[in-house]
Amino acid sequence: MKRIPKLLLVAAMFVAPMFVNAQKIKVLEGDLSQLKGTTKLNTEFDYEHVGVGSYADENDYIAKKSEAYNKKEPGRGDKWAKAWRDDRPKRFEPKFNELFTEYSGMSAGKYPKAKYTLIFKTTFIEPGYNVGVTRKNARLNGEAWIVETGDHSKVIAKIKVDKAPGRVYGGFDFDTGVRIQEAYAAAAKAMAKKIKKKTK
Repeated sequence: MKRIPKLLLVAAMFVAPMFVNAQKIKVLEGDLSQLKGTTKLNTEFDYEHVGVGSYADENDYIAKKSEAYNKKEPGRGDKWAKAWRDDRPKRFEPKFNELFTEYSGMSAGKYPKAKYTLIFKTTFIEPGYNVGVTRKNARLNGEAWIVETGDHSKVIAKIKVDKAPGRVYGGFDFDTGVRIQEAYAAAAKAMAKKIKKKTK
C-alpha cells in the first residue's frame, strides 16, 4: 500500500474540520423571489437574545469577562465591555452591509424609504481565540427576517444562518472583534448569494 506523504496528512487535519463545521443557510419560510427588482434594502440589527460561548445570555458573558479584566487591571474590564458593544455599529454592521451589497446586487444599509427591510437577529456568537500557537475560529448563528419596511408584521421571508465562520486568512486575527466581524461578513455573503440566485 502506497504511503501518504506526511504533509498531506497534516493538511487534511486542518481542512477536514472546515467541511464538518461548514456554514449552513436555510430558508425557513417565505418566497425570496418577491425581492426581484429590488435595488435598495434597508437593514436593521437585533441583539435581543444572544448567547455567547457557554453563556446562554450575552449579559452574563459581558459581566464575567468585565469582572475578570477589572481584577487584573482596574478599569480594563469596563473598557472591554464598551468596546464589545461598540463593535456592533462600528465593525459588524458595516461589514455585513458591505458584503451583502457586493454579492446580492442590491445596496444594503440605512435606507428607511426602501420597500423592504432585512432584520438580522443574532442568536449566538462563539468569539473564538488566537494565541499564536493555537486558535479557535469565531462562529455566528442568526436569522434574517425580510419584512415590509412600512409594516414589520408583513414578513416576506425568514432565513436561518448556522455556523458562519469568522477568521482572517493568514492567522492575524488576534483581536476578537476582527474574528466576529468576519463571521458577519460570511453570513452576509452566503445570504446575499442565495437571494441573488432566487431573484435573477
